Amino acid sequence: MLMLLMMAATPVLVAQRGFDGGFGGRGGGRGLPPVALVTNAPYDGRFEFLRIRYSAAGGLGSRDIKWAHDWARAEANFTKILQEVSSVGTRTKESAVLGFDDPALFEHTIAYIVEVGYWVPTESEVTSLRHWLRRGGFLIVDDFQGRDIDNFERQMQRVLPDARLLPVPPTHPVFDAFYHFTDFAGVVHPYSGQQTSYWGIFERNDPTGRLMVMANHNGDIAEYWEFADQGLFQIGPSNEAFKLGVNYIVYGLTR
Repeated sequence: MLMLLMMAATPVLVAQRGFDGGFGGRGGGRGLPPVALVTNAPYDGRFEFLRIRYSAAGGLGSRDIKWAHDWARAEANFTKILQEVSSVGTRTKESAVLGFDDPALFEHTIAYIVEVGYWVPTESEVTSLRHWLRRGGFLIVDDFQGRDIDNFERQMQRVLPDARLLPVPPTHPVFDAFYHFTDFAGVVHPYSGQQTSYWGIFERNDPTGRLMVMANHNGDIAEYWEFADQGLFQIGPSNEAFKLGVNYIVYGLTR
């Protein structure tokens, strides 16, 4: 069983659940102490968790910042787990927050984005994401529900016009990259209880080829990460959410 660990770091950029309606998702837990991470530190070759920021209707400039749901407590807890259970050289005191059109994107192999029902990338972001994915990037998509998938598919058609969003079967190597993950029923959406389904975009639309995009529809594994040190959710689902995350990172780094 995984250990659920807290993390502290030098405060350069501070995110606190309850500071703003968009920091930390939709669950409870207001008033938690701040989690500090050095953000966008110089590249040093170790794995650094990269979250994608974007402008959105009802997003930047409002109290619900869509790209920031579960930030930064989720990545703080997750990177600590990744370091403890694997041999991935992991930065636990730093994380990155970039737009898709930031040149620093190409210093990262893996990126994470949430609430893609609200995501409408600019043309420069579309072009940069296309080049990044084709050069080996791996995109993890989380915390989106229901009809949000329609917008996500529409925007990805702009990025990769020939690509199709396909189901990722339980036998796919992404679910066996580090942990032999089989408890698909054990990770449901933490609030709605909906069963998560897994969708992907593959090179040349070939399910036996490289998985370029991994999407947790009706899921929110980062919500489990965020509160792993607070006891909001049961240990079982939280551990399974960590296992999925570790598998995604190891797959993205090795394929």
